[in-house]
Amino acid sequence: MNNTFLQACRGQKTTHTPVWFMRQAGRYLPEYQKIRGKVSFLELCKTPELAVEVTLQPIDIFGFDAAILFSDILIPMEAMGLELEFHEGRGPLFPTPVRSQKAVDALVIPVPEEQLPFVLETIRLLRLTLQVPLIGFAGAPFTLATYLIEGGSSKVFLHTKKMMFQEPQLFHNLMAKITACTSVYLQAQARAGAQALQLFDSWVGILAPCDYEEFVLPYTRSIIRDLRAGTDVPIIYFANNGATLTDLTTTVGADVLGFDWRLPIREAVARAGRHAVQGNIDPLALFLPPKQLEERIRTMLIDAQDAQGYIFNLGHGIQPETPTEHVRIAVNAVHRFSGKS
Repeated sequence: MNNTFLQACRGQKTTHTPVWFMRQAGRYLPEYQKIRGKVSFLELCKTPELAVEVTLQPIDIFGFDAAILFSDILIPMEAMGLELEFHEGRGPLFPTPVRSQKAVDALVIPVPEEQLPFVLETIRLLRLTLQVPLIGFAGAPFTLATYLIEGGSSKVFLHTKKMMFQEPQLFHNLMAKITACTSVYLQAQARAGAQALQLFDSWVGILAPCDYEEFVLPYTRSIIRDLRAGTDVPIIYFANNGATLTDLTTTVGADVLGFDWRLPIREAVARAGRHAVQGNIDPLALFLPPKQLEERIRTMLIDAQDAQGYIFNLGHGIQPETPTEHVRIAVNAVHRFSGKS
């Protein structure tokens, strides 16, 4: 069993730098496209045997040091009673946004074993096969709230911030509901066998630090406190575009802080303090010519050498157009430059 990823999460010495990529199972892989061509995205997420297959694909092809469960951050929102649609070119949609207390009251806190059994079965099946650690995950409450309030993705998050500033109690009530759902969902993933858990806060970088502290931080801390009470798996918190929030994100209680490419890795390590660090090459740097890509990776490994623990990753999800051979070059470079035998 290759446990370098878990060792790095815990700040322990590793034989080499572990590497995995966000969205490493997905559209850039022809093997994934072949399966996806036969089923809808939601069907793929909800069919354990297929979700297992696409989770394993990048491990088998590239030799990543960790696998991440194939699913989507919005799956538990559907279990809360919301209609969820995925459209090619438009992304996820909630036809009926959540913008009133009545809509918040209608949300239910799912029992994962009853409403989300397919996710837990996927985890159990993966643990029977994997020779690297399995990462479970969820969207962080603020990021999930933006989708529910906006009705989908957004560029300016007008409705989200209007609710925060004009109806703060309503916003807090929604965050509390989502937090309760996310907490039980992640606890269930750990019970099913997930060996680490990542909270994706994909849109939190739109907030000023004062608003993050008031409207987001208490809920993220709450989830992590709940996890600490019931499990000892490492917890990763990824705040995309969150460089200005680092003084606050270091207080959420996570073991590992994920960083995007907007903050040099040396500075990320310094600001993370006693936390392990995950990140943070620009996903589009995978389009660099091979020698330049390898040199950038070598420099990053040097710059990250003072980290309490270091996990090489992208600064966000891999893009569908990424050349698969460049993924192979990147993974091999991380392993070679960090001394994997």
